[in-house]
Amino acid sequence: MANRLIPFVYWAQTESQITLKVDLTNVKDLNFDIDEKRLSVNAYGQGAKGFNNYGFSLDLNSFINTEESNYKVIDREVNFVLKKKSLGWWPRLTSQPQKPAWLKIDFDKWTSEDLEESEDKKLDICNDYPGMYDKLYKEEFGYRKEDSKKVYLIIYNLCQFVGFIYILTIMAIMYSRDGPASMKETYVAVGNPMKFIQLLQFLEVMHSLFGYTKSSTLVSFVQIGGRAFVLFAMIEAEPRMQTKPVVFYLFLTWSIVEIVRYPYYITQLLKTEIPFLTWLRYTIWMPLYPLGFLCEGIIILRNIPYFEETEKFTYSLPNNWNIAFHFPTFLRTYLLIFCLPLMYMLMSRMNQVRYKKLGKYKLKKKYT
Repeated sequence: MANRLIPFVYWAQTESQITLKVDLTNVKDLNFDIDEKRLSVNAYGQGAKGFNNYGFSLDLNSFINTEESNYKVIDREVNFVLKKKSLGWWPRLTSQPQKPAWLKIDFDKWTSEDLEESEDKKLDICNDYPGMYDKLYKEEFGYRKEDSKKVYLIIYNLCQFVGFIYILTIMAIMYSRDGPASMKETYVAVGNPMKFIQLLQFLEVMHSLFGYTKSSTLVSFVQIGGRAFVLFAMIEAEPRMQTKPVVFYLFLTWSIVEIVRYPYYITQLLKTEIPFLTWLRYTIWMPLYPLGFLCEGIIILRNIPYFEETEKFTYSLPNNWNIAFHFPTFLRTYLLIFCLPLMYMLMSRMNQVRYKKLGKYKLKKKYT
């Protein structure tokens, strides 16, 4: 097979399958090897260089169902139908962005699936769907750009992951050097980075609001807004709270949750499944969410006497707005009425998502 040539291969797709047309006639001795992400074909037939040995290999963009895929040899060509494992449109056929010169778009197949039949199919594309032919032509060369939204989300999640890793690293170095005595210096050491990435997290509310992600806008706002309230109104606004050990435990809890959450989001954007990371993402919250709520509750409770003393954020009559607001009373009300319902709402939602992500997987494993 040293002198094996490569035939022209034409491809098209629907949501459920990939079709390949191998441009070989009078094929003999067809051999192929197919697995979930790779197709290799070898055959003797007449191609662009006459009768000869031809062959090619394709590393596919995503997984296919090998049991439902099939092929057919006819006098003029060899046809493969590859069933996709998951419904959806592939950005390109191959896993790598560089397209082999022998791989072409099958415009006839594309036209028969998406456009009305006519004698001149390419003319229909140009006349009835302006720009479609150029779009397909660019995709043929494998130069279809990654979705800018996807690139942005990957960069955002990566930045957040690096930020929380930095905070954990600084806290670990300080604790290994000074032991428990380092806890009172936690806010001085990592308070500014924590404030910065916490402010960035409000982008996640915008992500769900504008459809960048499928998460609930209300849940995102409640979770991120609650953290911001504790960080800025409870810790930043009261210097005496900044030296308390509970701040160390709160930052530790937040950071551990996030260094699992953001890599998981990145793998989902890249359509890569890491079972252990998925399990960790939907399990680690079970001990850490209650611990985080406990730390937040302790901080609010211990701050009540401080804010009664300083009267910070408290507005007494008379004033320009003719409105009275007693901040310590608000904190007590928050702890009694809102804190537990919010915790229940978030944890219930996480439990439902965990069942959807992990429950079906376990059932499938059990009965197969």
